[in-house]
Amino acid sequence: MAQVEGGLRCFPLLRSLLVLLADAALTGSALLCAMLLRFDGVLPKPWWSAFVQGLPLLVLVRLAMLTWFGLQRWSFHRSGLNEAVRLVLAIASATLVFEALRFFSLFELPPRSVVAIEFILSTALMGFYRFVPRTARLWYLEQKRSRAQGTQRTIVVGAGSAGDLLLHDLLRTPSSPWHVIGLVDDDPAKHGTFLNGKQVIGPIDALPELVARHRVTQVLIAIPSLPPERIRHILGLCKNRSVGFKIIPASFAYLDQKITAAMLHELSPEHLLPRDVVSFDQEEVHRRVAGRRILVTGSAGSIGSEIARQVAAHGPASLVLLDINENELYFLVRQLQERYPRLPVSAIVADIRDQERLMRIGREHAPEYVFHAAAHKHVPLMEDSPEEAIKNNVFGTLNVARMADVCGVERFVLISTDKAVHPTSVMGASKRLAEMVIRDVAARSHTAFTAVRFGNVLGSAGSVVPLFKQQIQRGGPVTVTHPDCTRYFMIIPEAVGLVVQAGLAGYGELCILDMGTPVRIAELAANMITMSGLVPGKDIHIVYTGLRPGEKLEETLMSEEEERTHQVRNRIKVAQSPLPPADFQLQLERLRRVAQAGDSSGVMLALCHLIPTYKPARLALGEQSESR
Repeated sequence: MAQVEGGLRCFPLLRSLLVLLADAALTGSALLCAMLLRFDGVLPKPWWSAFVQGLPLLVLVRLAMLTWFGLQRWSFHRSGLNEAVRLVLAIASATLVFEALRFFSLFELPPRSVVAIEFILSTALMGFYRFVPRTARLWYLEQKRSRAQGTQRTIVVGAGSAGDLLLHDLLRTPSSPWHVIGLVDDDPAKHGTFLNGKQVIGPIDALPELVARHRVTQVLIAIPSLPPERIRHILGLCKNRSVGFKIIPASFAYLDQKITAAMLHELSPEHLLPRDVVSFDQEEVHRRVAGRRILVTGSAGSIGSEIARQVAAHGPASLVLLDINENELYFLVRQLQERYPRLPVSAIVADIRDQERLMRIGREHAPEYVFHAAAHKHVPLMEDSPEEAIKNNVFGTLNVARMADVCGVERFVLISTDKAVHPTSVMGASKRLAEMVIRDVAARSHTAFTAVRFGNVLGSAGSVVPLFKQQIQRGGPVTVTHPDCTRYFMIIPEAVGLVVQAGLAGYGELCILDMGTPVRIAELAANMITMSGLVPGKDIHIVYTGLRPGEKLEETLMSEEEERTHQVRNRIKVAQSPLPPADFQLQLERLRRVAQAGDSSGVMLALCHLIPTYKPARLALGEQSESR
């Protein structure tokens, strides 16, 4: 074993000696050729003597400088521009030293013109033999990749620094599945130029033509900060071409010299949202959360679980997670315990409709902050079971709010929805009532109650994005309710970050998140089909099914009264909603009785009395039909 290890240690030394031997031979050859060129192929006898005497000195100086620059340890497959510059500097330095020694030499040296020619020849020869293996390897990999089965013909979008670094990695990775045809960029100055041997073949708007001409099957977006509207524009350009898409996320933009193909992500609906990224003051959140006792209801859901994850990261004194869904609750608690082993996390399976159970939980754990995310959210299902929406969303909220009041909770945050504004669905009406409930409790409580209202979140359970993904995977069709249907969208971490800030900062009783511009659902569906490498209307059809009971063509985030009084701060709008009616508690008890009796018609009638702007689904759909 010792002999094997000794041999391995000696191998780099032997390799370096062979490199220097080759450099010596090339130096001698270059000097001889330079003298023959200088004297027209016939070397006079006096100059032959100068060649013989000067050659050992030149070789010695040249090898010394190459060793000084570390060029005897040469990587024939990885060397690049930096090594090429070092090589030229080493050869030039040796030439200058050789010229300086002319004044101290006791014998005749070759003429200066010969030395100049030798420098040029040595640089060319040493550069050639050092870089030919690398060039040949890259050529071989490119040829192999272009002929390999399953290789995707690829265009890279973006000829900037990120595109250059990505292309550098793609071309040098033997297992890369992408055969790069070229790059596209909107900078006219880059058109026709080359990056790593690949040409910038046109602007981004030329993608459809280039994809068709070169039979491209994959587009790699190498512009980490590309705005969502530009991404949607690229998808629109390629909507009639069967191409896949990947992108370097914005989070990798700062890595500079470390961008690799492994960083490429699938293009997702999150990249299409027409809004800027929200920045959060994590220090402020940490000051409010650290050391506090926190309870999250509905913690097994999309919003509740993200609240739990974000809150847990700031070191609360304890975290109580409450939900009726024991399976998802179990997995969430396991995840948090693995990530934060010192955090006291309690998982409680409970129904928010059980007031006595909630009171016992409140007294036992004494939470200081309560995030109430538990709710029935599915619009069509709640139209079929309105009494369940009322029992859970209204009276469940009332139970949690009363527990917060009795147990001295400092802050209570209700997760609301844009469907609570001018509701046409039972679910929307029940969430509007939940807002009114906490406002009514707040009037007699020391607890600070805040409702945070926002629209849809991408990827949540029951949202259109997971549904569209499933339908695309099955081969379609993708079902959309109406071609003009629009919704507000936000990614879950961003929505929850704003919820935590709005709820704990004490901005007001009703906070509304700035959701940006509404998204057409039909456009979202078409873009998701295109992102999957398929053609909308050809590979996957979009079918319009009509609005379901309780659904609207578009949602609004504020009513007319709220719009007149709102303020804006860090994408959070603080609104003053109308007070509940004077007989609110009396009407609420009537609603409780008809809901417990399972009287759907009575529930609808009671909701209409409590919420004058509520228009039951059948009435709303009838008005839309008349308008069309």
